[in-house]
This record gives sequence, structure tokens and C-alpha cells, in this order.
Amino acid sequence: MSTAVDLARARVARVRDDPEARLALMHRLYRGDDSTFLPYRRGAVAFTRWQVRRGLLRPPDDQRPGSPWWRAVNERLLRDGWEARALADGHDPAGGTASALPTLDFIRHPTAPRWYRAHNASIVTAFLEHRHLAEQESRTERFFIDLVLLRVLYAHALVSAPRLALGRLAPIAPVLGDPRVRMTGLFLAISRVLPDTYPLGDDVESYVAVENRWGRLLDVGVIQPRRRAIYDWSASELGEPALRDLLADDVPCYAWPPDDRGPWFPPPTVLTRLARRVVPPR
Repeated sequence: MSTAVDLARARVARVRDDPEARLALMHRLYRGDDSTFLPYRRGAVAFTRWQVRRGLLRPPDDQRPGSPWWRAVNERLLRDGWEARALADGHDPAGGTASALPTLDFIRHPTAPRWYRAHNASIVTAFLEHRHLAEQESRTERFFIDLVLLRVLYAHALVSAPRLALGRLAPIAPVLGDPRVRMTGLFLAISRVLPDTYPLGDDVESYVAVENRWGRLLDVGVIQPRRRAIYDWSASELGEPALRDLLADDVPCYAWPPDDRGPWFPPPTVLTRLARRVVPPR
């Protein structure tokens, strides 16, 4: 009998160089081969669809190859998800992957907090495994890689640590972060800034300057004053202390040099100042 790890790896290997097949496999993860459905599909599928649209998942031998880093992160999400599915179906757990266990917990008891914990456990594991690949990306891509990490950690906090995420507005935080509603906007708003092309150039400031006002409101007005608290809470929640080291002097530094502070501290607007007054960090 094949182990759950073997089954997951085999599934992903079959779609590794076919971006549309990766997307279909993510769909099927939530639909299930036996017609069993899992909730909260919208966020994971939309995120994968955005990666396909940008060309991030194109194979290495394509005329315009995709990103080795994005391909690796997407593969980790798929592998962990399908390993958890196989475990839930009773397959041999030998050689199991620690980052798949939160997804197994979600499959058995599907709730929004468990969905975020499962998703972010896989994301953070992939980030830490493939940091060397992120460092090979362009300056702009590296900035937005760090921004994606910060936003998915914050989205998790909205549901599981609402007072940390929204202060006095904590009662509405779980609604805003619910994966069935508009959660995808929290970490896909960058799709309104970045063109649907890959790779990007190094002029990150030009992309930051045209970020839509809601993205700026979120990043500068709400998340920026909470960065350290978000990383510390996430490190504890996910059992991954290395997360704390990915923020240095309030600058996200997974793939970004911490002494390059400018793009992370754009001038505050009237709206961002107002947000800091309405929802100050606790």
C-alpha cells in the first residue's frame, strides 16, 4: 500500500510542468475524488489562478520560463493538501510531512481558523525551504514576495487573533477575514498593481506608487503598526520560531535587504492616518 506522501508526490509530479493542470488539481483538492467537498476553496484557487495568469508556474523549458520560487511554493501547497487527503482516507502515514498535519486537522474539522492555519503552515514551510530561490528574483518580485507573506499572516490574524488584527474593531475582523467572503483581496490586491507578466524589473518604487488606495490603506494604515506583533503571533501559532527573524527593524526581510527601508515606509495619506487613529494597535 502506498504511503500518503508517495501518493501526494505522484499526483503533483504529473502536473508539475502544466500550470492549468496545477490549477485543476487545486480545484480537485477541495472537491475531492469521492465527491466530498471542503469549504473555503475560493482563496486557494484564486491565488493559484493569479499565479497561472502571471506565468509564474510555466515550466523551466518554456519559451518564457516561470519562477522557480513560485513553482516550489505552489507545489508545497499541493503536496501538503493531497498528503492530508490521503491520510484522511486511511493511507500509511510513514514518512509524513509535518506541514501537512494542519491540513489534515482542517479536513477533519473544517473551520476558518483551521483553514488559515493549514494554508499558512504550508506557505511558511515553503518560504523557509526555498529562500535561496527567492533571492534570485528581481528586486520588485522580492518586495512583493515579502508583501504576500505579511498579508497572509495578517489575514490569519483577522480570524484567529481579531484584537491583534483590528484593535477596537475586533468584532468585525473574522467577517472581513472569512475565506468565503473577500479574503482573497487581502493577499491578491497586489494583482491590481503588478502586471500579468513575469519577470518584472527592479523599479519597485514605481509599483508601490500606483498601489490602489485600499491596498495602501491596509498596508500602511492598518498592518504597518502591527508588523512585529503579527510576525511574533504567527511564529507561535504556527510553531515556527524562524518567522520572527523575517522582520528586522520593522522591515520584512525574507527576500528583501533590511537596510533598504524606503518602499516599506511610503508617505502616509489622509486615509492611512485616519486608519491608525481608528484602529491603533493594542
